[in-house]
Amino acid sequence: MKRVRFWGTRGSLPVALTAAGVRAKQLAALRAAAGRGFASDAEIGAYLDGLPFAARATYGGHTSCVEIETGGTEFLLCDLGSGARPFGLAALARHPRGTALTFHVFMSHLHWDHIMGLPFFVPGFIPGNRVVIYGSHAGLEAALLRQQEPPSFPVGFDTLFGGRVEFVHLEPGVAREVAGVRVTSMLQRHGGDSYGYRFESQGRTVIYSTDSEHPLAEAEHTERFVEFFRAADLVIFDAMYSLADSISVKADWGHSSNVVGVELCQLAQARHLCLFHHEPVFDDAAIDSVLAETRRLEEITRGGAAPLRVSAAYDGLEIEL
Repeated sequence: MKRVRFWGTRGSLPVALTAAGVRAKQLAALRAAAGRGFASDAEIGAYLDGLPFAARATYGGHTSCVEIETGGTEFLLCDLGSGARPFGLAALARHPRGTALTFHVFMSHLHWDHIMGLPFFVPGFIPGNRVVIYGSHAGLEAALLRQQEPPSFPVGFDTLFGGRVEFVHLEPGVAREVAGVRVTSMLQRHGGDSYGYRFESQGRTVIYSTDSEHPLAEAEHTERFVEFFRAADLVIFDAMYSLADSISVKADWGHSSNVVGVELCQLAQARHLCLFHHEPVFDDAAIDSVLAETRRLEEITRGGAAPLRVSAAYDGLEIEL
C-alpha cells in the first residue's frame, strides 16, 4: 500500500458548492487581500495557499469512496458512493487504453449513499476489466442489482456490466489476501449493520471505519474497536456528528463523532486520524471548525503519548503511507 486517495467524503447524500458559496469564498479572499499587490501568478498562488482551507477550497460533495493504492493494474476501493464515478475515470486514465484492470471493492454497508456510484462506474462497462465486490452482508448482490431495476434506473445491471462483476462474501474476523493486502472485516453498530475494514501490507495498516456508532458506556465495545484500530498508520473514521448530538438527539442513528475518534485512536496508539463521512448540512467553514476543535482536543488529551495526527478528508485528498 502506497497512499490513500479520497474520492468521496460526505455522508448520507451528495452536496454541491453553490454559486452563493463560491461568491462567499471569493469575497473572503479579496477582502483579506485588500491593499496588497501581486506581481505574478506565483505570488497570487502563494497568497491563496496561505488562506484557511475553507476560504480557498472545498471539502467536496461526493459520497463515500476511498482508494487504497497498491500500484499496478489492481485497485482497492472502499465503498461505491458517488465518488466512484470520478475514481473510475481517473483509474482508466492511468493506464494505456485496452489494459485489463481489476477493481477490488469493499462495501461497508448497503445504504444508498454507499452504492449509488456503481451504475456510473465506467471501468465496469469495459470488456476485459473485472470488478470484484466484497462484503459481509448476506444481501450484498441483491441490493446492488435492485437499485438498477425499473423504475429506479433505465439500464439493467446485466445489460450495463455484461457479467463483469463478481461478488465475494467475507466472514467477519477472518483475514483474506487480496492483491497482496491482508483484509479483515468487523461488524459495526449501524442500522442494517455495517462493517469496518483493516488493511495490512508491508508493515502498514489502514482502517476504514464509517457508519458506526460507539456507545461510550460499553467497555467491551470500546475494547473491540481499540484492538481493531491497534497501531494503525491511518484510521478513516466516521465523525459525522458532534458528541452532544451522537449521544442525545441522534443516538442510535449509527454514526459517531470527532471526540470518540480521538479517544479510540489514542487508546489504540494509532498514528493518524482522518475525519470522514461529513454531515451534508455542514459547509466548508463548519468542517474547518470541527477539524480545529479536534486538533485542540487531541493536544490537550494526549498526555505523554506520541502526537496523533488529525486531518479532515476532502474530495481529492491524498495521504502517503
